[in-house]
Amino acid sequence: MQKIDFAGLMRLAQASAATGAPCACTLVPLAAWTALPLSLERRSLEEIGTLIDDPYEEPTFAECHPAGTRYDSPDAPIAPRFYPYNRCTVARCILCGRHYLLYNEAGGYFTEWRIRALRPELLVDAQP
Repeated sequence: MQKIDFAGLMRLAQASAATGAPCACTLVPLAAWTALPLSLERRSLEEIGTLIDDPYEEPTFAECHPAGTRYDSPDAPIAPRFYPYNRCTVARCILCGRHYLLYNEAGGYFTEWRIRALRPELLVDAQP
């Protein structure tokens, strides 16, 4: 899968923001990280690239929250070099054309796909 750099991610985020068609793909807001809702079928998401730098190296679990946000905050920055973005793929909804970030959250006894809308105003090119 193709690695997406920061400039490419910004272009995809801007394309999503420019999508004028109303979204009927999901009934759940995707501004913050959430479990992949049942109203959005996984097969309607086309994976187009990854934010993972090196698939053989364990990425950091450090998060980026300079303004005191949290993982589940709708206004939390999208920082590709920080958790969970450093474990994400980028997918495009084949129904509405918007782009989303996806990763598989692996807890002690479960896995769960998580999704968040890709929004240009939240992208930050922060260094770990």
